Amino acid sequence: MSRKYKFHNKAGLYFVSFATVYWLDIFTRQVYFNVLANSVTYCRAHKDMQLYAYCFMPNHVHMVFRSSNERPMELLRDFKKYTSKKLVETIANNSQESRKEWLLWLLERAGKKSSNVSQYQLWQHHNQPIELWTDKVIKQKINYIHNNPVVVGLVTDPIHYKYSSARNYQDDHSVLEIDDPGFMG
Repeated sequence: MSRKYKFHNKAGLYFVSFATVYWLDIFTRQVYFNVLANSVTYCRAHKDMQLYAYCFMPNHVHMVFRSSNERPMELLRDFKKYTSKKLVETIANNSQESRKEWLLWLLERAGKKSSNVSQYQLWQHHNQPIELWTDKVIKQKINYIHNNPVVVGLVTDPIHYKYSSARNYQDDHSVLEIDDPGFMG
């Protein structure tokens, strides 16, 4: 991770973005989105993640979160490590995946270029955490997250994108629960 981007305030609220290697569009099938959603649910229940906004794009993830046990770096590291392992396994075992060999080849190729990866690398190493200090900046980042699918042309309204907390802000918690964004009041 770059020196510029660090979790300096362990109790802070952070905006993070992280992408797949080569910006691969991995998240094009429901089964892969499920891995991310299940991992977030687990981290909220067992790893003290407080999640206030998210968007799972085809090749990257955005989140606004806090680690209530003040271990944001470890939380994000564990999330990325688990989802990487689980997604590679899911791709390898997906008989419906027409891109299976190509995806695994690219993930293995990325892994060979990295000294700290044993076989496959799914995520780029940097997370770019940005601490959020004021309600104005928090709202700005949440709006950025929610508008990401609109900007890239996936939907015309943020609440129509299934894997975004824009739906939660409209009282639709059917995909993924988030924590009460009381600071938005």
